[in-house]
Amino acid sequence: MCGAMDADAPLTLRAARRDDAEALSALVNSAYRGDSSRVGWTTEADLLGGQRTDPDALRGFIAAGEASDDSVLLVHERAGAIDACVQLERRGDEAYLGMFTVRPMLQGGGLGKRLLAAAERDARARWGVTAVSMTVIAQRDALIAWYQRRGYRTTGETAPFPYGDPRFGEPLRPDLHFVVLRRTLTPDTLAASG
Repeated sequence: MCGAMDADAPLTLRAARRDDAEALSALVNSAYRGDSSRVGWTTEADLLGGQRTDPDALRGFIAAGEASDDSVLLVHERAGAIDACVQLERRGDEAYLGMFTVRPMLQGGGLGKRLLAAAERDARARWGVTAVSMTVIAQRDALIAWYQRRGYRTTGETAPFPYGDPRFGEPLRPDLHFVVLRRTLTPDTLAASG
């Protein structure tokens, strides 16, 4: 599984299935929490301990997407293993993007950029949305800058971190909160990011 991904290889996405939940939980937690996350640059290990998600939460999200067309968890596989995933939810005329994950050893090779562009195109095609929004922990300066280089802008909106809810991890500092980022989707912006 080690090594860079071929930047010209087609990015194939499919909707996650309930039987993917264990592998997805391991992937997401490895990219954001604990020592394994330090291999990549998306780690939250200095901000949060504990889990980022668990198989039951993922099965619930996948089941909700199967029952309604308002959400989907997309996965990218290579050689039979899930290397990346992204969650999309329709919220009016925009999509919310979350759980954006690339296997730590593959980070920095362009897969994330391609996954983000594919998710934006999918949301536009699936729901006809005109924008994508997300929340990012405010202290994640490098991650916010990465999204800004891809056309996302801070909105001035913030959201509190869910302190006391272990489903979201164990905060290691008292000042965590989220900033809201948004990108307008047009045929031109989608073409530029593809």
